[in-house]
Amino acid sequence: MVFSLTESSETPIPESQSIDWNAGRLSLTVEIPRNGAPFLRSAVADGGPNMEMSAGLPLVDVLLLSIGHSPASNRLVHGSIGDSLRYLEHELQSDETGETLLLRCSTGVDGLRLTASYFVAAGTTVIRSMTRIENTDVDAEFIVQTLPSWSAYLGRPEGASADPRSWELVSGVNDWLAEGRWERRPLDGFLLPDLAASLTGHNPRGSISVTSDGTWSTGTTLPVGVVESKVFGAAWGWQIEHNGAWRWELGEDAADVYLALSGPTDIDHQFTRVLRSGERFESVPVAIALGTDVESVIGELTRYRRAVRRNHADNTAMPVIYNDYMNTLNGDPSTELLLPLIAAAAEVGAEIFCIDAGWYDDGGDWWNSVGDWTPSQVRFPGGFEEVVDAITDAGMVVGLWLEPEVVGVRSPAAERLPRDAFLSRHGQRIVEHERYLLDLRHPAARAHVDAVVDRLVGRYGVGYFKLDYNVTPGAGPDRYADSVGSGLLEVNRAHLAWLDSVLDRHPGLVLENCASGAMRSDFAILSRLQVQSTSDQQDPLRYPPIVASAPMVMLPEQAASWAYPQPEMDEEAAVFALVTGLLGRFFLSGYLNRMSSQQITVVAEAVTVAKELRTHIATATPAWPLGLPEWDDPAVALALVAEGRTVVGIWDRQGDSAVQLHLPRHVGRPIAVSTLFPAGLPAWEHHWNPETGILSIANAAPGPAARLISIGPASA
Repeated sequence: MVFSLTESSETPIPESQSIDWNAGRLSLTVEIPRNGAPFLRSAVADGGPNMEMSAGLPLVDVLLLSIGHSPASNRLVHGSIGDSLRYLEHELQSDETGETLLLRCSTGVDGLRLTASYFVAAGTTVIRSMTRIENTDVDAEFIVQTLPSWSAYLGRPEGASADPRSWELVSGVNDWLAEGRWERRPLDGFLLPDLAASLTGHNPRGSISVTSDGTWSTGTTLPVGVVESKVFGAAWGWQIEHNGAWRWELGEDAADVYLALSGPTDIDHQFTRVLRSGERFESVPVAIALGTDVESVIGELTRYRRAVRRNHADNTAMPVIYNDYMNTLNGDPSTELLLPLIAAAAEVGAEIFCIDAGWYDDGGDWWNSVGDWTPSQVRFPGGFEEVVDAITDAGMVVGLWLEPEVVGVRSPAAERLPRDAFLSRHGQRIVEHERYLLDLRHPAARAHVDAVVDRLVGRYGVGYFKLDYNVTPGAGPDRYADSVGSGLLEVNRAHLAWLDSVLDRHPGLVLENCASGAMRSDFAILSRLQVQSTSDQQDPLRYPPIVASAPMVMLPEQAASWAYPQPEMDEEAAVFALVTGLLGRFFLSGYLNRMSSQQITVVAEAVTVAKELRTHIATATPAWPLGLPEWDDPAVALALVAEGRTVVGIWDRQGDSAVQLHLPRHVGRPIAVSTLFPAGLPAWEHHWNPETGILSIANAAPGPAARLISIGPASA
């Protein structure tokens, strides 16, 4: 339904009107001044305070080369156009997936219009936000430098005074083998210094800005964050849903602290987009959650991620995956080495067997020769079908490692494909670590990768691909683009369209997202694919913080953390490694074929527990009974909560430790605590204090150990 707050001769428009939008568990008020830009006036979520915002920050904005900031700054907000926005009309839409508000505005520039799109997924307090810009002028061209997807003040509860220093920022960084390292920082005088801005009459010009560039969207920093105020009892969480360059920022105005989210920008990513007559351009989608604390907003984002992701049969089935790579074959498979592993994986109950890197290599130096993706005749002298048949005969689905977006510099495909099928700058193909990168905007590049996937699925019955991506092209290509940043954005969107097309053609195919572990674990990709590798970390003692922090960014049922028990491990060490995989998608490796019958029994027990937990994991929200882990914490814990039951993984990385698990959901009630895994080792001693909600639990073993426990209401 379309609405327009128009002036009539009988009823003149007052100084301001508002759109009161009740979208399920979230209510928003957008104020529309008579002679000013629309802005978010208030927001309230179920169970939280009514957050009120000051005037002064338009809901939508755009930076053009010809019309920039006022005053000058590098911020995402306070563009001159934003101040000139005027409401035109709004539209409300509703269906079973959620509620949508479209807000259309003029810009004060002839022929240029902005539309803000807000979607609230059913059953959540999460807003998915995008901005669209349109050029209806028959003569003019506009050069877009930045098109933010969201900008609004954080607000404060009704009746409270603005207190920027009450907010704390929870943000994360990523690195290869050290993913998901989170820290909490107050928005104090260092991050937001007191500039006595009232004396100048202007807002500050700086901000707390976090960016990522290239195609490793999570390669250094994370597009997910939370700000929490214990004073206000409120928290905002966000995620930028883009598989390329992005920026989020927090800044202080005289009125309040604002949050702004964006895809690529000119200042950070060399992005400009020429908007010609009749053209429109959309920003990348972002999601914003309102709650009371960190766990509540991550819980809302978890529900939202489930609600809007692609519908796969695998979403709740969650078959157990065995992969031959980690701490096992390490990219050196052969018929001789694989057949015993296949038999052992089937014996413990694996349902997918993935042959990792190297299956296409005849010479042993395959890094810069990949691209044709045909099985090696040297590694598989009896034919690749011998290994494939062994997997299927054992009742498992065939999986293959594939890095489809790259072509090695020595690959015949590098010369066979046209040069403009590769990413290039200044007429030269971009090379990174001896690989060219395919440009999936080009028909020949698309035809090549489609033919590879279709051939492997059709000939060998592959039902699972581990899609890796170990290089990144930097700022982007300049071919077919207004700028390198614009070229990269188009390549990112072409990549998503390709993934969609693969799954449309092969709806039963399971795709794992891997990029040197989790260097590309953004929700743009995760909304499409079923599985996300959490790391390439090979040391089981260093893995627990990665496991525990993964649900900040991805769904628990997508998070595949390596469980790689080895025959030389004692039982406590093997259990430690196996617990690592049990609070997500169970991702098994290790030389199972060399294990004793007793060791195999322990692994099979873990697989059985993983299968029993699938329904719980696929409906649970995460909690952190010891707080979000720091990299060197001696003890780490992750809880998954669903329907009154809490499943907790606890890793004691030093030994002989006692910890206090904070379980606020169970305060005031008796509980029952049981060990889910392992059954053959002593249960850890525990004591429950219902008044404080603290479960004290102790590991008496002298070295590192882990347990998976279940907590529920005690029987009457």
